[in-house]
Amino acid sequence: MARSRAAYEYTEAEDKSMRLGFLLIAAGLLSLLGLGCCWLRPALQERGGGGSANCTVLAVRQLGERFACTFSCGAACRGTARYPCLQVLVRTSRSSAPALLHEDERQLRTNPKCSYIPPCARDDQENSENVTYKQKYWKEKVGSQPFTCYFNQHLRPDDVMLKRTHDETVLLHCFLWPVVTFLVGVFIVVLTICAKSLAVRAEAIKKKKHL
Repeated sequence: MARSRAAYEYTEAEDKSMRLGFLLIAAGLLSLLGLGCCWLRPALQERGGGGSANCTVLAVRQLGERFACTFSCGAACRGTARYPCLQVLVRTSRSSAPALLHEDERQLRTNPKCSYIPPCARDDQENSENVTYKQKYWKEKVGSQPFTCYFNQHLRPDDVMLKRTHDETVLLHCFLWPVVTFLVGVFIVVLTICAKSLAVRAEAIKKKKHL
């Protein structure tokens, strides 16, 4: 029994390999748990009840109200500027009621009253010019041409998005890499155990031949 236990004692390299495998297994499981609770579940909730539709522009307008944004001009240089509020009202193929268009879910959460948030510049005039350029784009370039938009009837029935922040590719990667990490850890542990078992059997066969 003592000889058997001694034979199955792992070397330092094998012990490190086992620890690495268990560490990867734990990291994969914790990543799945963390992403599921903190990111994946809210993303699926945003997608739940939603879908795509064809949108056409009804009106493009600037409100008199201005909103604050924060610009950065260096490591220790930050400030506040203002930009005008642009609203793009659209009609979807799912409903005749007008809806407010947004760039994506992130922009909708940041400023649900406007359709566009420009890159924050230090000069208010530059921010106004960026918003005016976007206004001309929707009026002249898009006009009455239909385009694909996304909606969520449960969370935001009066808003539509030009693109989704949480698309299928992001959700796939959310699952893929933790699972790959977990499987690599399992593979390392199983490979180390199998290699040790084969080495012990080979040593036992070698001893029998010498007897």
